[in-house]
Amino acid sequence: MILLSFDTEEFDVPREHGVSISLADGMKVSCEGTRRILDVLRHNGVRATFFCTGNFAEHAPELIQRILNAGHEVACHGVDHWQPRETDVALSKQIVERVAGREVYGYRQPRMFPVSDEQIEQAGYRYNSSLNPAFVPGRYMHLTEPRTCFDKGKVMQIPASVTPWLRLPLFWLALHNMPQPIYHCLVRRTLRHDGYFMTYFHPWEFYDLKEHPEFRLPFIIRNNSGQQMVQRLDRLIKMLKEHDSSFLTFNEFYALKHHTPRQDNQEFRI
Repeated sequence: MILLSFDTEEFDVPREHGVSISLADGMKVSCEGTRRILDVLRHNGVRATFFCTGNFAEHAPELIQRILNAGHEVACHGVDHWQPRETDVALSKQIVERVAGREVYGYRQPRMFPVSDEQIEQAGYRYNSSLNPAFVPGRYMHLTEPRTCFDKGKVMQIPASVTPWLRLPLFWLALHNMPQPIYHCLVRRTLRHDGYFMTYFHPWEFYDLKEHPEFRLPFIIRNNSGQQMVQRLDRLIKMLKEHDSSFLTFNEFYALKHHTPRQDNQEFRI
């Protein structure tokens, strides 16, 4: 089983490197990247889950509807990606549900930082996907956390997939910078070991970042961005399909693990 996900947020990465970027310019980058992602998914006939910020939902409602019309799942990713607040867990759900016109079941904290499990449960989410159980210098130190999905109270935790034993992270930066045959090999090994594979990307990775030196992004982010990342995602999906892997939304995965109906009323229209 493949859980493919996208943190669908306004592009704010330049701010991490001392460069100011407006919400409008950040949305332009992320909207273009989202369109490219949707084209790849449609071409391959697979579904994914899009974790959307309140900002993205309110400023790109037409893309939220395109995501839903294609049979993908919309989940929550806070409100303002750059300035997360304690109230965002509940407010994000209100905003995204209003724009989407349907109930939303999942949450992921911006940058996969810690978030209150109590707030997640109180807001009515079924699952939380805010854990990368790896060591990433300057970002994560979660080597003692569970590698695979587990329940915490009434909420299912769905961590990002890392390799067995060494816990190499297989998230977006890995696909950017590893030789793709090696990345594919690690993904297949993790899939065999765990029975499922979950990874995540961002729309702005599929924008032509190398053409914008003014963003001052480090090489590991610019590397293989834009159309090269489109091609890498396409090859990854094709490889997984060749190995008879099924692509599920996160809510479908939750329902499968808890033997409950989906209740999302989504129709798959590729």
